[in-house]
Amino acid sequence: MQTIMQSDLQLSGCKNKYVGKVREVYTLDNDLLVMVATDRLSAFDVVMPKGIPYKGQILNQIARHMLEATSDIVPNWLLASPDPNIAVGKACTPLKVEMVIRGYLAGHAAREYKSGKRLLCGAPMPEGMRENDAFPEPIITPATKAEQGEHDEDISPADLVSRGIVSQEIYDKLADYTRALFARGTALAAKQGLILVDTKYEFGVDNEGTIVLIDEIHTPDSSRYFYADGYAERQKKGESQRQLSKEFVRRWLIDHGFQGKEGQQLPHMSDAYIQSVSERYIELYEHITGKQFIKADVSDVATRMQQNLDKFFKAQLGQ
Repeated sequence: MQTIMQSDLQLSGCKNKYVGKVREVYTLDNDLLVMVATDRLSAFDVVMPKGIPYKGQILNQIARHMLEATSDIVPNWLLASPDPNIAVGKACTPLKVEMVIRGYLAGHAAREYKSGKRLLCGAPMPEGMRENDAFPEPIITPATKAEQGEHDEDISPADLVSRGIVSQEIYDKLADYTRALFARGTALAAKQGLILVDTKYEFGVDNEGTIVLIDEIHTPDSSRYFYADGYAERQKKGESQRQLSKEFVRRWLIDHGFQGKEGQQLPHMSDAYIQSVSERYIELYEHITGKQFIKADVSDVATRMQQNLDKFFKAQLGQ
């Protein structure tokens, strides 16, 4: 199946193109961004050699759904989505911090806990917890936003401020937004029979100095979900939770001897495994949005994206 591994859009007034692990962002001279969600898959800060069919479309459409559902909490960058894989929005100056919030001891937090740590980014983790237990209340565990090719790093709020990454006033505002967004995401997930386990939010500052929510939110690349049905029983029995997130890919890689460390070789991903990952992403889309996933035409993706964008900008100019 065709996957979108890169884009080559021809855009009038394009000043810059940034290629991230999954997204490609074109900056235009009218303070607009064109963000392409590719089908690339990243885990342990490494991009896998094969794409996941429809993954980019899923990420883009969940992000749009969630940005619209949280716009009353904090303004966001999104203006339109003229193509299944593309979002257009206003350019902002990113704040170099990822606001990670965790409601449960899972993933990275669980691995740190298992190694003996009881403090994560300055946030205490109580003794006696088991993997996937709920924290008494959600904890915020920020990470520095890495430059391309580098690893994000855990950091405490105090170090964020002392290193001049953000001021105390801005951090406090980001923390308030993060808690409110997580509460909304938790409520939206609960309506669909899911538990929002943990997630991350990224923020920027627009030309008017307003803090704005940027990038994606509540997608399987930025969040972890458990099925609510059976959660308590599985915890009681010490069983693994049924989850919809990228964690199942990380687990598969770990089981095959890869954690992104120096000298480790990426294991081969068969076509059957790639297809199963795609199906998990579609499953998450339908669960979290409550909508049926409609597969976009991928027979000629490059032409489709270019034509949809040309149509969008032509309509903008005609207004």
